Amino acid sequence: MTSLPPRAGRRCHNSVNPLHSTVYFSPDYTDELKQLGVEDERAAYFAGRAAALGAVGPGTITATFYNFNHELVARHVPAVWDIASPEAVLDARLRAADRTLRRLLGDEVVASPEMAEAARLALRATEGCTRHARPLYAAHADLPVPEEPHLAYWHAATLLREHRGDGHLTALLDAGLDPLEALVSHTATGKGMAPRWVLGSRGWRRADWEAAVARLRERGLLDAAGELTEAGTALRAEVEDRTDRLDSAPYELLGAEGVERLTELARGLLMTAVAAGAFPADLVGKG
Repeated sequence: MTSLPPRAGRRCHNSVNPLHSTVYFSPDYTDELKQLGVEDERAAYFAGRAAALGAVGPGTITATFYNFNHELVARHVPAVWDIASPEAVLDARLRAADRTLRRLLGDEVVASPEMAEAARLALRATEGCTRHARPLYAAHADLPVPEEPHLAYWHAATLLREHRGDGHLTALLDAGLDPLEALVSHTATGKGMAPRWVLGSRGWRRADWEAAVARLRERGLLDAAGELTEAGTALRAEVEDRTDRLDSAPYELLGAEGVERLTELARGLLMTAVAAGAFPADLVGKG
């Protein structure tokens, strides 16, 4: 395997992953799930992301998603499976991905040689992924690869996202960051989800957030203004570095040239999607 430049895998992931995530912010996804009878958007999210695992209970989703309040998960799971089977949800999610990518990118980009190349490179990278101790990745790895290149690319992005995500949870546990402490400290970096989005989507209350802030201050990781201290910055950096180490295999397999090219292609696709309004403007930040 080829040695990569520092953080090349992370940069590639940061370009590939968001295009996968566009689906969960898409009205097309909401519409497809509503057609199955799943009206609540949070129930739709839990069902869509967990469907590859089968009709699992709330405990499995809380464990594998990590940063959601279990009370919120249990409000919707397993009841959502009485409305729509995991198989139906997976089909609806793929239809939503097709609709979303065509709407954000346009049919010309979807059918372009660059899209086909991105799909080929991303799928090649997934051949370096491993199933052990990675439940969300392993479940998605059992799904068939779609034939159309834009959906194959989205599928590969899903695999790479969940592979890195499963490893990231190991790094968070090792750093001693519980679900909300992980969210608070990530937001404090300026790169995480804004607090109002965390509280609105993850099921936590403002009091929960403030309690997590207090715990991080006691550990010397946040200062009185809620900013990361030197120790907090170092801990977050180590979490990301360890995640990189746990997620290096796909990118090492692809090689430096392949990683660079996939990053270039993925960034171009992502910028097109962002320009088309793929994400809320206030999604990321400290406000």
